[in-house]
Amino acid sequence: MLLSLSLFASLLMPVTGETILGVTVYSRHGDRSSKHYSGYGLTNLGLQQNFRVGADYRDLYISSDSSKQILGISEDKFVASQLYASAPDQSVLLNTATAFLQGLYPPLDGLDTSIASQTLNNGSDYKSPLNGYQYVTLHGEEEESPDTIWIKGDDSCPSYTEAAATFEHSVEYQETMASTRDFYAQFWPMLEDVYDYTRDDLTYANAYDIFDLINVASIHNASFAPNVTDEQLFQLRTLANSAEFAENFNVTQPARSIGGQTVLSAILTQLNETVASQGKRKFSLLAGSYDTMLAVFGVTELISLSHDFYGLPEYASTMAFEILTEENTTSFPEDEESLRVRFLFRNGSDAGAPLTAFPLFGRDEVVLSWRDFVAEMQKRAVTSVEDWCKVCRSTQDFCSLLTRDDEAVGVDTSKSGGAISNAVAGVIGAVVTLAVVGVIGGVAWFVLRRKRAAVSRDMQTATLNVAEKGSLSSGSTR
Repeated sequence: MLLSLSLFASLLMPVTGETILGVTVYSRHGDRSSKHYSGYGLTNLGLQQNFRVGADYRDLYISSDSSKQILGISEDKFVASQLYASAPDQSVLLNTATAFLQGLYPPLDGLDTSIASQTLNNGSDYKSPLNGYQYVTLHGEEEESPDTIWIKGDDSCPSYTEAAATFEHSVEYQETMASTRDFYAQFWPMLEDVYDYTRDDLTYANAYDIFDLINVASIHNASFAPNVTDEQLFQLRTLANSAEFAENFNVTQPARSIGGQTVLSAILTQLNETVASQGKRKFSLLAGSYDTMLAVFGVTELISLSHDFYGLPEYASTMAFEILTEENTTSFPEDEESLRVRFLFRNGSDAGAPLTAFPLFGRDEVVLSWRDFVAEMQKRAVTSVEDWCKVCRSTQDFCSLLTRDDEAVGVDTSKSGGAISNAVAGVIGAVVTLAVVGVIGGVAWFVLRRKRAAVSRDMQTATLNVAEKGSLSSGSTR
């Protein structure tokens, strides 16, 4: 994604006198082993990429030397009330967030030795291990928890799977399958050792998997790298771009972009926490995968700006949403009318890669009023667990319990009862709605876990050697 800096670089320059009040960041994972094989994970390179991006965000939003330092943020010591970080309970995404946070708030010993140690009454000095390593709180969302949908809304969503699969019946797909058959066939000597591959698997139907296998090998396998040219790798990536974007966005099938719709809700919730708390929440991090980014590019109409947004984001790419005021202030504005939002995107982790501002929602303005931003997000976001369950027709336990509860009390499920209220009450309504439905979903999940635990204890008491039934899937990290 080689974006034209001449068009957009100036958009990043801070307006004289503006004040950044809070930032929410969504980060893709870094370099990893191929997801074709079970047990894949971040490589040392991937961890370094996410760490470096976190350090760059530190330089931009936390360092006192930056003109974009977030108002009132703690520069050196992590303060729990100021920062929120979350990732699905998948090792690649949890480690992505951990590495990012290590760069955002590095060990205190290298920042300020005066606060790195604590002195006991007996005069002994202690600091945390690893030279004052800062244990930044990271919320891992279990696969069976309703909270996991906000970052990975396409998981456990049959409607998404069905909608994405219809791409295979399109004219575009069939034509590409036919025209690229010979191109893919040439890679058999490179992939014949893949344990479950046959020659018949080398088609556009496996565009991303083939690209992923060859791309990972070209980075990490010295004997493999000379076998593929830059031109071949570029063509493999281009074909993977087209297949993956088509599966994650189609204006006529909103279910394809469900992951983007739920993460927009999560982003809006985090930004609203900054507003509702009068700036106490200053920085939020969500770690996820490329398919969610592609869905966001489509849903927010970024694809109307550049064809680059149809392509796979590089490892460790980030989307950032700034809340700001166009005034030079030392306190959070009392009037919400003065609040603004700006979207920025950084493709990859390379040193000097720009964090560039882009206009959203097909508009011309790079900076939107808070009210307009909320209204546009509400049009595109899935804002309640109940709505997600309906759209996805999900069989998750918390969905089943929500449905049973609605039927028991005679709730009219044809209405979007969990929808965010709009206009002036928009943002506060968003948080209230998400909180209420989230509590219902959370209680459902908790009750079901208690029931399972009780069943397990009863079975143990009866000395029955029966394995506990449950999902062992760790999800799909793209």
